[in-house]
Amino acid sequence: MKTLVFCSFSLLLLFFSFTQKSEVQKPNFVVFFIDDMGSADLSCYGNTFNQTPNIDKLAQKGVKFTNAYSACTVCSPSRAALMTGKYPAKLHITDWIAGHEKSNPKLLIPDWQKFLPQSEKTIAEYLKENGYKNWHVGKWHLGEAEEFYPLNQGFDVNIGGSNWGHPKKGFFAPYQMPNLTEGEKGEYLTDRLTNEAIKLIENHNANEPFFLNLAHYAVHSPVQAKSEKVEKYKKLIGIPDKQKNPTYAAMIESLDEGVGRVIAVLEQKKILENTVIIFASDNGTLMQTATSLPFRKGKGWCYEGGTRTPLMIYWKNKIEGGKVIDEPTITMDLPATILDLAEIKPSEKLDGKSLKPVILTNKKYERPLFWHYPHYHEGDAPYSAVRLGDWKLIEFFEGNSLELYNLKDDIAESKNLATNQPQKVKELKQILDKWRKTTNAQIPTLNPNYVVKNK
Repeated sequence: MKTLVFCSFSLLLLFFSFTQKSEVQKPNFVVFFIDDMGSADLSCYGNTFNQTPNIDKLAQKGVKFTNAYSACTVCSPSRAALMTGKYPAKLHITDWIAGHEKSNPKLLIPDWQKFLPQSEKTIAEYLKENGYKNWHVGKWHLGEAEEFYPLNQGFDVNIGGSNWGHPKKGFFAPYQMPNLTEGEKGEYLTDRLTNEAIKLIENHNANEPFFLNLAHYAVHSPVQAKSEKVEKYKKLIGIPDKQKNPTYAAMIESLDEGVGRVIAVLEQKKILENTVIIFASDNGTLMQTATSLPFRKGKGWCYEGGTRTPLMIYWKNKIEGGKVIDEPTITMDLPATILDLAEIKPSEKLDGKSLKPVILTNKKYERPLFWHYPHYHEGDAPYSAVRLGDWKLIEFFEGNSLELYNLKDDIAESKNLATNQPQKVKELKQILDKWRKTTNAQIPTLNPNYVVKNK
């Protein structure tokens, strides 16, 4: 009888221990952070040429945001925003690192920060303090020196992350890339990074939460893809169309296959239901590669094509599938969302907002979103911009000119309403000025040596 009672008590303790462990089990996070991908590149956002069935499933089974933005029109600032939850203007990381200088500029760019300081607390450091294992795979691009690389920013593993902003030797091995062991000749980089991520998941203790930052170098230039996939898309082109780039489509297809493979291994490990998957991008499409239609311009520009990006969040059986959300969101919201889902309170105020209540209870934040790019890029002049509701105001620092657009009526930003809507211009300009002052945003200055060239 005593033996029976003891066994029953032991089983009760075991059940109680398991229940408690299950209750406190924190979710895993997988972030696919894609390089130079605008939302117009994906079939789930209306692209009729590129084939992205696995990414489309994230939209079908999870939630898709139709007004998602990157924190900047180029990469490094958005990556800093993802890591810290802060506006690039506040960090003074406002251009791709190390940036470039324009000859004979009308304005001098500010002395901006060309690395993410170790003093900035990253999302990885917050998670690490709460028992997470953190893995970075792929592009980092947040400082030239190794002291600013992932292993010094809260990550336990760094595969392929360095000061490189793109594969300098191309997407096919030999890569000669820092922090990545050489692959066999002809190996494709997107496949390789996917393989490395899968190994980490397969070899990980399922009872320990993890954060995987899978920051693919794709689909940044050079635009290179597997020959058989390129041929497939060439055959799909009937009438020549500049929106249909066979090599770019093939490049995207390899990326899509990688997304599907990562999700499959999560399913095989029986941890998919406890893994939040986020798919996002650092800026819009490079115009030399593909167009951003219906959006205006692309990467490096102040218009929607420069910052409109895909965003999907999927959590199997935890988030309603097939939901489409129009609430405007920006890169800094992603770390805020991750911390909220992990039930971690940040020690300092983040600029982003958690998307958890947006997804679960349709919350509307009704807040302004800001961009600040005091640099020259792709023919565009230094600017700041703000979006509030359907309205977007752009201020160009050269000549202090203003452009106002109603994005609901004019998503292509074809009609500048600044002259017709002086009150709206005044309202948004005051909001923008106050924000720049609050964030201590750096402003370009007049170049005393500027020489007007003869036309």
